[in-house]
Amino acid sequence: MTELWPGRPVAERILSEARKRISQLSGSGRDPPGLVSIAAGSDPAFEAYRRPQRRGAQDLGIRYFPVNLPAESSASALVTEIRRANVDPSMDGILVAHSLPPGMDFQEIARHIAPEKDVDGSNPLSLGLLAAGRPGYVPAVALATRSFLEYHGISTRGKTLVVVGRSSTVGIPTALLYLLRGASGDATVTIAHSQTPDLGEALRSADIVISCAGSPGLLDRSKVRRGSIVLDVGVSIPKMTGGSGVLRGDADVSSLDGWAAAVTPVPGGVGPVTVAHLLASTVSSWARRIEGGALP
Repeated sequence: MTELWPGRPVAERILSEARKRISQLSGSGRDPPGLVSIAAGSDPAFEAYRRPQRRGAQDLGIRYFPVNLPAESSASALVTEIRRANVDPSMDGILVAHSLPPGMDFQEIARHIAPEKDVDGSNPLSLGLLAAGRPGYVPAVALATRSFLEYHGISTRGKTLVVVGRSSTVGIPTALLYLLRGASGDATVTIAHSQTPDLGEALRSADIVISCAGSPGLLDRSKVRRGSIVLDVGVSIPKMTGGSGVLRGDADVSSLDGWAAAVTPVPGGVGPVTVAHLLASTVSSWARRIEGGALP
């Protein structure tokens, strides 16, 4: 039988540690942790990500500040908001929506995030440190996939792992994370993408598949090797009749049932754990600023 891995218990473990950290430092006299979430335009997938951010922040006692700029805003307006948060001593974490209006270069904008507040690992410097094997802040979604495997006692050492998707915000940092040395790394990693001629062939030897393609139903039993673990990071909202939509992942769960060893659902899988890591990284940034420590 295929196990369906929900995110809630994994997320709660991460949030529990964050609560303990806040409790330990709550007498420091400093304001509670602060997280600013900056977006331009309206992206349904990001808004779906924001709602649990707000709820989780409230539960932990993190001050949460959503900034919404119009879709017609300039890149300089977005950078101005980032710089304002950089110098605000009450802000410990800065998140910028990956989906930006046409004409905006996410990498160019993200490079303005102060590295010590880059809790989602968006600044190209954070990606470079990860590639060098000296990670600072790592994208929350990449950490979320690792937490699932650790929670279920799965070591990636010596395993074959395929990441489907090569974006600089998700696919590449996720692949780099599993190349790090240690029981939660040391994998043989392949990246498949839109120009991979035969996805099924690329996945044939995969013990673990992490998909962040944003292509609903992409992975079924014709592509995934029997007994593989499938961590579904791909989130999209296909338009339905009447203009509404529902969250869907890359995995065709019905097809993989009885075929894959385990699958994470969408929604309710990797998403909650990603939010938990984002909030936990914000708490870590807050704690570091109190204690004067180095970047993680």
